[in-house]
Amino acid sequence: MMDRSRAASVDPASIPSPNESKTDAKGLQEALHEQLFANDEPGHAADGQTTPESGRHWLHLQRGAKIAIGLAVIAVFGWLPLRAIWENSSVEAVLNSRLVTLRTPIGGRVSAAQRVTDQAKLDAGTVVLRVVNSRGDRTRLDDLRRQKSRLENERPSLAAKLALAQAAQKDLARQAAQFRDGRVLQLEARIAEIQTSIEAAAARRDEASAAVDRASSLAKSGNVSTVELARLTRELSVSQQTELGARKRLDAAKVELTAAQNGSFLGDSYNDRPSSVQREEEMRQRAGDLEADLARTDTEIAWLANEIIIEEVRFADLSEADITTPVAGRVWEMMTSPGEDVQAGQPLLKVLDCSGAVITANVTESVYNRLQLGDRATFEPNDGGEPISGTVVNLTGAAGAPANLAINPDALSKEPYRVTVASRDAAARACTVGRTGRVVFARNETAP
Repeated sequence: MMDRSRAASVDPASIPSPNESKTDAKGLQEALHEQLFANDEPGHAADGQTTPESGRHWLHLQRGAKIAIGLAVIAVFGWLPLRAIWENSSVEAVLNSRLVTLRTPIGGRVSAAQRVTDQAKLDAGTVVLRVVNSRGDRTRLDDLRRQKSRLENERPSLAAKLALAQAAQKDLARQAAQFRDGRVLQLEARIAEIQTSIEAAAARRDEASAAVDRASSLAKSGNVSTVELARLTRELSVSQQTELGARKRLDAAKVELTAAQNGSFLGDSYNDRPSSVQREEEMRQRAGDLEADLARTDTEIAWLANEIIIEEVRFADLSEADITTPVAGRVWEMMTSPGEDVQAGQPLLKVLDCSGAVITANVTESVYNRLQLGDRATFEPNDGGEPISGTVVNLTGAAGAPANLAINPDALSKEPYRVTVASRDAAARACTVGRTGRVVFARNETAP
């Protein structure tokens, strides 16, 4: 309307005649262009003039820009579906990770070992929580400690008794040795005495024998009576028997001496061993018994000490437990809080295993039938990040997917066929679970 009003306001004198309509029409078009683009060119608007060449140049540029924009839109919205048809790619994909559920091995009260917030990154072996059971059963530990204390208290008494028994045994052994030495000397003196008696008896025998010989000669001549000869003969026989008895006593004394030297004592008034020797043997036996008791006590004390150590470790395991992360990752879900009472086996928290990051994707049936385990794949994030390479490790199809993943594959619902890709790239170990994108599978030429 504005253009028409401007055209109507033109002076009628300036309207060309029919003969000049062709030339003036072109001029009118140029004039209209000047009026239309006067606001777009401030420099020229001030002058109120524009050349026909600049107007045509601007029109061509505008048309070229529109054509380029249209071609770009057609290329983008036409190339992406075409590329999806040509490539073996997923419909949906998400960066996923395995979950490690930490459970308490004992029942008790939960306390925080350190401040742990949601999404906190943890190293392997980090103590996250501590469970304390203040009512743990320590009956066996107390019994073992009491037994050990009792034996330790009895040991000094046994050691003192053993020392006294050993001292008494040594004293009795000394007395027995003195008695044996004295007895040997006594027997040696008796043997010497008997030998003297034998020599005296032999002398008397010789004297009696000579008297009998002399009396026998005189009796033939009648100078000695028969009675005297008989008396002398009797004295000779007595002296011979006396000598024989002395020799027998010498043999008996030698037997006693030999026995005494060997530790046995023969006699009519005592046994084969004197009382000192018997007491020494009894004391030696008592000392041996006490020594065995002391060794047994030491053995029991050592055994109890070892059992106490084992029981202390067991009691510590039952009364307090540190909940540590077995892998490096970050907290995915805290299922308890400090001060809460828990039972043995109750889950406390879930940790993402960042070292075992996987990519879960769903694909169409045609793509699924072309995939094989071990095929190479590349995850391309939607945010334009660095691609993550990996290999196909699981083809679950329409069956149920593993349940120990942070994001259940059932959440990808556009297609029912599911694929799992494992990756060891550093970008995957960054543990950015939930990052979306698509998976491009390497084309398998041998696949049907």
